[in-house]
Amino acid sequence: MNTLSHTLAGLKLGKTAVFQNLAVVPLLADADAGADYLTLDEALESGAARITEVSESGSVPELSFVNESDRKILLVDGEELVGARQNRILNLTILVGMRQKVVIPVSCVERGRWSYRSREFGSAKRSLYANARAAKMRDISSGMREYGSRASNQQRVWESIERKQRAMEVDSPTEAMSDIYAHREEDLASYETAFEVQPGQVGAVFAINGKVRGVELFDSAATFAKFMRKVLGSYALDAVEETAPGATKPLKEVDVRAFLARLQEAPESRFAALAEGEDVRFEGEGTAAAALVVDAKVVHLAGFAMPERV
Repeated sequence: MNTLSHTLAGLKLGKTAVFQNLAVVPLLADADAGADYLTLDEALESGAARITEVSESGSVPELSFVNESDRKILLVDGEELVGARQNRILNLTILVGMRQKVVIPVSCVERGRWSYRSREFGSAKRSLYANARAAKMRDISSGMREYGSRASNQQRVWESIERKQRAMEVDSPTEAMSDIYAHREEDLASYETAFEVQPGQVGAVFAINGKVRGVELFDSAATFAKFMRKVLGSYALDAVEETAPGATKPLKEVDVRAFLARLQEAPESRFAALAEGEDVRFEGEGTAAAALVVDAKVVHLAGFAMPERV
C-alpha cells in the first residue's frame, strides 16, 4: 500500500454528473477537519502575499513568493500567475508557512513576451489544462528522482500550448495560454455552470469521452469548492477540443474504480517538500500522480491516466 491508500479508501463515489463529453464523479468524505491555510487567490486578494520576479532581470523557471501573513498559504500545481515579465504556472503544490519567503518553481505559458506589465503577479481563475499538466507532472517527477530538480521541460510546455492554439484556431500575439481560455470562454462557461459541488465533496474523478483522465483531491470540502472552477476548467478545455460526433461514450464505474486502484498500487518516491511537508510522487501502470503530505495528511493530490511514453 502507498500513501494514497488510506486516503482514497476512506472516500465514497458520488453520483456521476455529465455535460456533453465531460463526466465528473464526486469523491465524498464522511468527516472533514477543515483547512488552516489561505488559498493563493485569497492571499493575493487580501494582500497577505506577494509574488515577483526573483530579480529585476528575472528568471523564467522561478519566482519569489513572500507570505506576509500569520497563516499558511496553499499554492496548487498548475495555477496560473499573470503579470510581471510573462505569465507562468506553478510546477507543483506548495504549502508556505507563515512569514516565509520561498523561491517557487514555475513554467512559462506566454513564450512571446519578456517585458514588464506589472511589478507583481496576480492569480488567474484558471490552471494549466489537464493534458499538459499530466505531461508536466511526469517530467518534473522524473527530474526530482534523477537530478533533484523541480524544473519542467519548458520546451515541451511551449510546444503543447502551440499545438493547443493551432487545434483550437487561436491567434495569440504573445503565444499566451490565457488567450486559448479567452477564445473559448463561452464554451467553458457552459461546462462550469453544468456542474455543482456536492455536500462533503473533497475531490473528483474526471473523464472525457468515456475515458478516465484524472483525479483531483483536497483535504477539505471547503478547499475543493474554492478550486473547483480552476480544476473543472482545465478538463473542460481539453473536452472542448476533443468534442467530435460519436466520440462521447458513457463512463463506467468499474473504470473509475480501476483507475483509483492503480493509483493506490503505484510505487512512490518521497521528497522533502519545497516548504512544509513531503512531496510524494507516484508512477505506475498508466498513471502518474503527486501529493503534498503534511503531518501524515494528504493536503492535495493530482493524478492522471497517462498514455504510453513515446
